[in-house]
Amino acid sequence: MNRAKQNLGVQKWVALISVLLLGCKFFAYYLTHSVAILTDALESIVNVTAGFIGLYSLYVSAKPRDSDHPYGHGKIEFISAAVEGTMIGVAGVIILYKAILQLFHPVGLEKIDYGIIVIAVTALINYITGFFCLRTGKKNNSAALMASGQHLLTDTVSTVGIIAGLALLYFTGFNWIDSAVALLFGVYIVFTGYRIIRSSIGGIMDEADTAILEVMVKVLNNHRRENWVDLHNLRVIRYGSILHVDCHLTVPWYLNVHEAHQEIDALAETIRKEFGESLELFVHSDGCLPFSCRICNKAACSERKNNFEKQIVWTLENISSNKKHELKDHD
Repeated sequence: MNRAKQNLGVQKWVALISVLLLGCKFFAYYLTHSVAILTDALESIVNVTAGFIGLYSLYVSAKPRDSDHPYGHGKIEFISAAVEGTMIGVAGVIILYKAILQLFHPVGLEKIDYGIIVIAVTALINYITGFFCLRTGKKNNSAALMASGQHLLTDTVSTVGIIAGLALLYFTGFNWIDSAVALLFGVYIVFTGYRIIRSSIGGIMDEADTAILEVMVKVLNNHRRENWVDLHNLRVIRYGSILHVDCHLTVPWYLNVHEAHQEIDALAETIRKEFGESLELFVHSDGCLPFSCRICNKAACSERKNNFEKQIVWTLENISSNKKHELKDHD
């Protein structure tokens, strides 16, 4: 819950800063009549709208779970990110249209040097805000905050490119450069919108997060206990800042309920040390079977039926499988 509140606080600043920068960019457009600067200003309209959508989604996401939402409200972050990605894509299309229009029907440009200074300041503020937003979002597993951070950093990159183009225009006097720069970054913005939408749909559909799973598999292999005979059917679902982890843990069959629970607690603590406290772990414990002896290196086991042969190293593929691991005769 503390992470959810932190995410909400960061997003409030994102929304406020986006409003201020929007005013600055339209002022720069008013000074210069540059379609490239208009490109930046249009994207800032998206920043403002997306900032408040993200703010609302994080407000809802921070609500405690209830009878209607037993897993919490975190999924709304993916919906928010999808809306934001769509808006970025639409802004990119509008930018392309305006750039092509001005390429064939150019208008006179004025006070380019003042425009460069104004949007350079907005680029610096955007970069600082986006960097902090993205870092916090990754730390707290917030899709909405990461989308906002990525959006602001994309805005910074496009603004820097626009500044470079305007500087070239300022020294050469070639007005077509203005439209060319807008076209280039319009394509970039459309592609960024697509990436955010793709990631959001994956979260909504509970697509496997291979990056998280690979780290988790590595951590579990490095901290494997001798009573963890086997681990399989590992699944991870993200709900906002909370990770829900399901798995089946095979332990020696003769452990009592209390002892088996201690092994589950140790498993949970191992994962929490890597991924933080915002974690829910649901573990189904299995008792080992005679074929498990061949992959179990537990010392001094009085119930051993077969000699230990080889421990199976957990991988992303075999730990996600719904089958218990065992050695085949040819292994």
